[in-house]
Parts: sequence; C-alpha cells; structure tokens
Amino acid sequence: MSQDSNQNTTPPAVINEQQWNAITQAIAGLNRDQLTWVSGYMAGMAASAGGTVAPVAGTAPVAQSNTSTLTILYGSQTGNAKHLAQAFQAQAEAAGYTSKLVSMADYKPRQLKSETHVVAYVSTHGEGDAPDDAIELHEFLGGKKAPKLPNLKYAVLGLGDSSYEFFCQTGKDFDSRLAAQGATAIIPREDCDVDYEAQAQSFADKLIASLKDDFAGAPAGQALAAQTGDAVTSGASSTYTKKAPFTAAILDSQKITGRDSVKDIRHIEISLEDSGITYQAGDALGVWFKNAETLVDELIGLVSLNAAEEVTVDDTAMPLKQALTEKLELTLSYPNFIKAYQSATGSSSLAELLEDKATLRTYMAERQIVDIVRDHPGQISAQALVDALRPLTPRLYSIASSQTEVEDEVHLTVAHVDYEAFGVRHQGGASGFLCEHGVAAGEVEIFVEQNDNFRLPENNDTPVIMVGPGTGIAPFRAFMQERDAQDAQGKNWLFFGNPHFTQDFLYQVEWQGYVKSGLLDKITLAFSRDQADKIYVQHRLLEQGQEVYEWLEQGAHFYVCGDAMHMAKDVEAALLSIIAKYGNKSEEDAKAYLVALRKAKRYQKDVY
Repeated sequence: MSQDSNQNTTPPAVINEQQWNAITQAIAGLNRDQLTWVSGYMAGMAASAGGTVAPVAGTAPVAQSNTSTLTILYGSQTGNAKHLAQAFQAQAEAAGYTSKLVSMADYKPRQLKSETHVVAYVSTHGEGDAPDDAIELHEFLGGKKAPKLPNLKYAVLGLGDSSYEFFCQTGKDFDSRLAAQGATAIIPREDCDVDYEAQAQSFADKLIASLKDDFAGAPAGQALAAQTGDAVTSGASSTYTKKAPFTAAILDSQKITGRDSVKDIRHIEISLEDSGITYQAGDALGVWFKNAETLVDELIGLVSLNAAEEVTVDDTAMPLKQALTEKLELTLSYPNFIKAYQSATGSSSLAELLEDKATLRTYMAERQIVDIVRDHPGQISAQALVDALRPLTPRLYSIASSQTEVEDEVHLTVAHVDYEAFGVRHQGGASGFLCEHGVAAGEVEIFVEQNDNFRLPENNDTPVIMVGPGTGIAPFRAFMQERDAQDAQGKNWLFFGNPHFTQDFLYQVEWQGYVKSGLLDKITLAFSRDQADKIYVQHRLLEQGQEVYEWLEQGAHFYVCGDAMHMAKDVEAALLSIIAKYGNKSEEDAKAYLVALRKAKRYQKDVY
C-alpha cells in the first residue's frame, strides 16, 4: 500500500466538486483522534438519517424524550479500543443518544449499580491480561464485591490477536461477569482480530439500531463531559495514518550487538522530511511491510498455483503474487487459517490437529504459514488460499528517539528475527523487511501510533525509574534525549539487561555519556549469561529495593518496556515485594499502593 493510493483527490459521484472541496478543507490538519471522531459522527448521521428530511437550519431540535445516558467505557493498551470508543460516541451522538465516554482507569466500579446502558471496548494483551487501565474494573467484576445488575443493559467489543491462545479473553471476561450479575446483553459480544475495523463498524451499526427504542429522541444527541483527562489529546499529529501511511526513506541500519552475540539488534533511522509528522517520546511507529519474495514464491510453489492468477482482496483484483506479497499475513500462524485450509484441502492430519487445542497452539507457535502448507500438502484454489489468510497488519515499534533531538527523523531499535527451523530459513515479517528488504528498497511506509499511556512526567523535576531489558530500552533512549533537551532536573535511573556485557550492551556509549554528564544518576545492569546463575532485571530491582522504594516515596514515576509474557510480570512481582518489605505493608496494602501508582500514571508499561 502506498501513500498515494490512500489519498483520493477525486470527488465520488455522490458528491459535487464544491462539497468535496469543503470536506477536504474542513478535515485538513486534523489528527488521528479528531479524524476518528469525525468518521464516527458522519456514520451516525448516515445511520440515523434514513428517509427523513433534515431539519431546517436554525430550528430548535425536538426535545429528547428519554433521559437515559449511554456510558461508553474503554480499556486500551495501545489506543485502538480508545479510538473505537471515541468513534462510537460520535456515532451515538449523531443518532441522537446522550452519552459519556470514560476510560476504565477513571471509572468508579460501584457506579455500575446506577447505570442503565454500558458499552465496553476493551483489548487483551499478553496471556489473556487486561490492559492496565481496565485492571481495577476487571478485578472488581470478578470479585465478591461485584453488585447485582438486573437493570443494566450492556454490550462488549473485545480486541485481540487470534495467534495468541487467550484471544479476546478480557472482553470475554467482561461479558461473562456482567451476565453473571444479572445484566442483559443488548447484542452478542464481538471478538475482533487484528483486522478489526469492518467488524467494529458492523458492531457499532447493530448497536445503534438496537438502542433505538431505549433512546428515542432528538436528531442530535449530547456528548457529556468525559470523566478522564485524556479523552482527546494531541501528542502525535499528522495527516498520515494507518490507512494512509507516509513513504519514508530509510537513512541507516546499524547492527548494535557484537559479532558473537546470539542476537541481531539493529538501530534504524528513518527520514520524516517533508511529512509534517510529529511524535512524542513514548509513542510507537507503525510499520507496513512486504512479505519476502522467497517466502511468497515458496508458498505459491507448494500449492502449485500460477503467480499471475487474478484474485480479489477487499474488492480489488490483483495477481496472486501481489496479494501474497503486499496484502496478506504469512509470517504468523493463526487458527482460522488452519481451519480454512483444512476445509479446502480435506487434510485428515490437520483435522486431527484441530481437535487438540493445546497441541495446535504449540504447533502454530513454531511455524509460519508456509511450514503448515509444507507439512500438510493439498489442493486449494488461488482465491480460497487468499480468503483463508488474514490481512497483513502493520507492526508497532516503540520509538527510540526524541524529535526535539533528531528533528526530521525517527529512530527504532529492532530485533531482527532470523533463524533456521525445519531445514529452512525463517525471518520475521516486519523485522526482516526493515533489516534487509526495506533497506535494499530504501523506503518504508510508516505512521505514528500515539501512546498516551507511556509519557514522561509533566514536571521535569520528577524522578523516573526505567526498566527496559533488550529492545525494551528503545523508549528510554527517547526519554533521556527528551530530558536532556528540556534540561530536566529530576533524577533518572535505568535498569537494563541482556545476555552478555561485551556483546549486548545496547547504546553503551550513549548511556556512559549520560552518566558522565550527570543526566543519568544511576544505571543498574543485569547481564544474564555472564555468570553461572542467570540474573535478570527483576533480581537487580530486588537488590536495590530499599532505594527503589525511597524513590517512589519521593514521587518517582516507574516505567517498564519489553516482554509482556514473563519480564513485565516478574518486574511487577518484584515491585510488589519491594513495596511490602520496605513500606512495611501487607500484600493487600502493597497491591493498593501499586494501584494508586497506576491511577496517578506513575506506573506505566509499554509491553508486547
């Protein structure tokens, strides 16, 4: 997908040129959140218009006959659930429904007893974990204090990734827990995969229609003040989005691990020149990539198809090879592909595999799409193959630079996934593209993904503790560049870990420079393979526990970036232990202390 192909400058047949010019002028310069709101608002107007005549300009709207308020909650780790919730509120407002939009982090769980209609948009990450801002509400509904809710009507949309075992688990939990308390589902829960846009819009349309009787009233609703400080923020700003990315030049790609390292970590620099793209420390960069030609050719050969055969993807006709290269996911395995491929080929071995969920998960975790087809050969048509594959989605990388420092550039820290398995070479989709194929082509399509859940303190005098092993170091490089540029006086403490000091100390010279200048007050290192016993960042935290607690008591913000499955959980367990031991608190009080840190945005995670 290219930047030009996503920016249509020709008015469609249903809109004249004057109207088109007015629309394009009105939306020029809007950021992602604002465009999302406008999109939902227009969709709502269209849904509510039907065959009615628009009211005459200047006339007063009909008084709303129903005083119900639709409460829209979102729990979001990367912002997707938030954006969908914002769009739905705009659609509800346009349909005439009074609503309020609230982050789950700012919602008091006991308010559920007084609600009549609640819509929850919530993501899942890690091993079925709730996003940080949904944890308290999620635990409340699953606990003994959850109230009976016989008067509540609700709807839940879950976001997840079907390549993980606990797909949309948090959404499923909210649905089952609300139902268990006597609440009534307005429409069935929707579980959305990574290509969620169309499914989410269908959910919103069905929900708007189903609420019509409960919210009969005026043609324009009211959006009540959100009970959250970040309903619409303006961190990153750009006319370039996920659907309309910027084609950027790759300026540099350097390996920053040693010759003998088992890891291949790259520092990548990308130009933003002439894009107008801005970002903040803590944001992520969305990267669109193309599947490697060797991978595509092997898959086509295994199923004995013609690369030039025409197929249809999203109502667009194109050659099979182009579809597999640019439009479809090949480097991750997921259950829906195996089900569709088995159905098309009649594979008995795959049918047997599908019967054992645990074995299936283990099998998928070790294989890409081409491995599955190689293991279970069969006949499938080109269109059936395309239909079995899910759409390609961009990968998000924590930005490793401050724009204050690097200006018209953005830097990434990328682990190049490149290994031998089953007798053939395997590469990660985005990492392989960024580290090899994209470098050869010289350009990559990008957009900024704003992350308001991972921000430096507003007060530059506030101390910060940063825990970032491996590529989790990326946003902290951005943080330090930003603190340096702002002449921040707050103390800074970095915990970093990797296998070996001599091979894997990422950005070593830069950290040493910050220590020498006094900007970085402390750096605590954990090189796991440099001694007999493996030492990780959580062990170093426990060793430094008393001082860590003292920093927290002084108002420090605590940040974690990196692996969600193990490291982030181990770090949190260490942090709870530190709070209990040095704060002389019970386990329950230590958890309450951590919840308070999270609510105050003093405990933030960027994990994946």
